[in-house]
Amino acid sequence: MGEVAKSVDVSVVLPCYNVETYLDQALCSVEKNTLAHVEIICVNDGSTDGTLAILRRHASSDARVRIIDKANGGYGAAVNRGFDEARGTYVAILEPDDWVEAHMYDDLLTLARRYEAKGFGYPDIVKSSYWRIWMPGTAQQHRLHCSYFKRIRPNHQPFALIDCPRLIQHHPSIWSALYRRDFLRERKIRFKEVPGAGWVDNPFLIETMCQAKTIVYTDTPYYNYREDLPGSSSAMRSLDLSFERWNDMCDVMDRLDIHDHGIRRALDTIGFRYVGEAIGRGGLDDAELKAGMQRIFSRMGTDDILSLTNVSPQLRQLAFALTDRACPQLSGCEYFKALVKEFFYSIRVNGIGFALARTNVYRQRRQQQDANADPSKHHSTDMPAGM
Repeated sequence: MGEVAKSVDVSVVLPCYNVETYLDQALCSVEKNTLAHVEIICVNDGSTDGTLAILRRHASSDARVRIIDKANGGYGAAVNRGFDEARGTYVAILEPDDWVEAHMYDDLLTLARRYEAKGFGYPDIVKSSYWRIWMPGTAQQHRLHCSYFKRIRPNHQPFALIDCPRLIQHHPSIWSALYRRDFLRERKIRFKEVPGAGWVDNPFLIETMCQAKTIVYTDTPYYNYREDLPGSSSAMRSLDLSFERWNDMCDVMDRLDIHDHGIRRALDTIGFRYVGEAIGRGGLDDAELKAGMQRIFSRMGTDDILSLTNVSPQLRQLAFALTDRACPQLSGCEYFKALVKEFFYSIRVNGIGFALARTNVYRQRRQQQDANADPSKHHSTDMPAGM
């Protein structure tokens, strides 16, 4: 392919740890970008399988591939190292058990240049939708649109998060974007460094989206994300870790002095989602998890909780009960309307079959959550308020 251009447009960082099964597909997919000047920074994070050999094979045939071989330090440390070595105008993240459509980085860079040519300068973030690879590796595998497809509709572009808070309400999907390297450096945005994966994508999402002055979005999906692979951080996550990362995200907003109700409601929706999952698995019977729920709810404003009609009345009543706040009567009508709207959205973007299957699973999960979340059973008199 020839030598890497002196002026690099996009530095794609691959944090690699024991990913020999999928790595070749990931590398081949990013190597198909031929219009932008791309460098592919592969950070081998102490792999013990055949990962390093695969990286070396690609590096021998494509000069754009750079290998950093280091001792294991976790996902955050690996990506930070890749960012430190990056030379591109933009940086991107590719998780090596996923893959991208041909020319993803070519197209996103072209989009960035379009707005730069209009006098806006290079956007801080260029964001796209993505493909969900549902039930990967099974006979039931399907490719589905992500949950924010056709929902990100700012009145103008470029925009800031305050113009479209929904951008942070769903899966963090930090890899379906380009980040202007000088923006990350000037704002001192880094990944949290913890062992393993550690869900560090959550605070990175909030740091970048809240600090970006200019975001450009396209509904064209490029990134293919394998959901819940066995052994992945999302499949193996602990409930208390999700609570910890939600508090990290809230800490970021507090530090940045962000009080916009739309942005806070988006964050609170994530918090309720994590708590709902914990409740469905009996988390209210665990004193530490219950205390974690109380801490999350104590950081949510009363008006914001009341406004979250996409959250069941039972969960919102529990939020008031666990924080010793009086709860007004909550109607289920708006929540029912939100469920109906979600059902028809699912039909529109992913088809009737998926919508029906998702509705059945959601109904069963919600029934379990609501039964476990009965506020009359879980009043917080046994815990100090505001913990």
